[in-house]
Order: sequence, then structure tokens, then C-alpha cells
Amino acid sequence: MTSLSAAGRPGIPVHDDGGAAFQRTAPPRVVDGCRISTFDSTVHAQGAWRDDELHMAPVSGLVTAEILAHAPRPELRLARLSFEILGLLHYGPLTVSTQTIRPGRTIELIESTVEAQGRSVLIARAWRLLTGDTSEVSATRDPGLTPLAECHSYPDMAQSWPGGFIRSLDIRVADDHRPGDGRCWITSEVEMIAGEPTADLVRLIGMVDTANGVAAFLPTGPGGYTFPNVDLQIHLYREPVGRWLGLATSSHLGTDGIGLTSTVLHDESGPFGHAEQLQTVRRVPVSDA
Repeated sequence: MTSLSAAGRPGIPVHDDGGAAFQRTAPPRVVDGCRISTFDSTVHAQGAWRDDELHMAPVSGLVTAEILAHAPRPELRLARLSFEILGLLHYGPLTVSTQTIRPGRTIELIESTVEAQGRSVLIARAWRLLTGDTSEVSATRDPGLTPLAECHSYPDMAQSWPGGFIRSLDIRVADDHRPGDGRCWITSEVEMIAGEPTADLVRLIGMVDTANGVAAFLPTGPGGYTFPNVDLQIHLYREPVGRWLGLATSSHLGTDGIGLTSTVLHDESGPFGHAEQLQTVRRVPVSDA
């Protein structure tokens, strides 16, 4: 156990198993059709806004892994993931409970709840849809992203944003990457669950939430702003593959403290879906320094 704070200050004790964001504390069990898993957090899942929270990105990856493991049906695939953040994603022990709430032969809806410190902190819902061959008529209108090989290393992210999760990322940006309009590729060597192989979909979904900060245009810190997202909505028109996630993000901010990050998601074969994050935007008082 080490003591690391998100901002480099003395912080809460955090586990570092050397290569995973979470570790199981007991084998998963199934009770009345509900899959129940318990985990502990490691430093690789630590968030950026507070020292004692988890980053939403690895939490969404963990939940995706549990959804994939729940009553799998190979003829169906995940087509949408909706994450509602109910409160602080507390660092430490977690319980993830996953069940089917709308069964069906061709369409089913899965719900997963994350509990920490005795309360529900996140609810996720996932549509699984029947697959079929539509290759002859497939099409996408989303523009491409600068290829990974033409992008360059980007250490600014880790310098701008604290926390163990951000430090675990390898980020490459395109020449047209700029505040408010992110154009980048992200990967991580950290596995999602210690001792378990990380599926491509889990690895990639577990990085999508970085879109909210990868090309932020608002200043942070005292006198600046906080802009945490309260949700994460992901639609997948193709199942992605590989270890690199491409983000083409656009940030939007209204006049009354509500913002939105919209992202076209890419793997190295091209676009595969969209993500949206609703932001609550608030000024940081100078007295909080």
C-alpha cells in the first residue's frame, strides 16, 4: 500500500498492484439471476477532481466487463451503454450488481449498479441487440481521424490533470488538436481487473470518459472552473477492436452553467460510435486555494 494524492500531496492510502485498475476481493456469485462482484480499487483508477475518488473512465470499464460476463449470449452484442453518476465515486471497496431487466430473444436490457460506502453511486444500463449481416449496406457519415502513426506524444494531459488513472495513459495528439476540439489517440497498459484478460471493448470503453478533459478549454484551479460530467452515454454502431481509442471531441457550453462534450469514437479501422457527456460547470472560488 502506498499513499499518493491526485495532486502529489499526502493523500489517502491507495493500493498499487502494479498493473490493474481493480482487484477482485471474492469470486463473483449469482443470486436470483443477479451477478454480484466485489472489488477493491488501485491507484490506476484514481480520479482527477479529488484525491479520494475514482475516475469515471475505469469505473465504466469495470462495469462493462461485468455486463459482458453477465449471462452472455453470443448472438447479441452491446449497442448502447448509459452511465448515470449518482454521487461521488468513492475510492476503495466496490460492489457491482448486474441483472437483466428486460429479457428478449432479439433485444435485452441489462442494468448494473455500483455501490460504495453503503450507497449506490452509479447505475448503468446496456442494450444488447441481435446481430445480423448488413455488410452490403453498411455506411457511416462520421469523418475519419488523423492516423495514429501521424500523431505525436502528448505529456500535457498528465501535467494538467492529476490522479493515478491519467498517469497510466499514453496519449498521442494530431496537429489539429486544440482546446475545445480534441483530436487524439489514447491507450493504457493497465489491465481492468487483476489476473483477468481485458477484452478490447472493455479496454476502449474504459477510456472514453477522458473525452471530457482531453481538450478542455476552461481554466481549472482557484478562480477557474470545475466541469465534471454527470453521465456518459455511448452508442456503438460497430464493435471496436484493438488497444488504441481515437477521440474526436467537441466541447460546448451554454450560458447557464451546463455544458456538453460530444465525441466520435474511433479504433484504428475507423469510426465505431458516439459518446456524450453532460457537464455541470461551476467557478472555483479563489478562497479554495
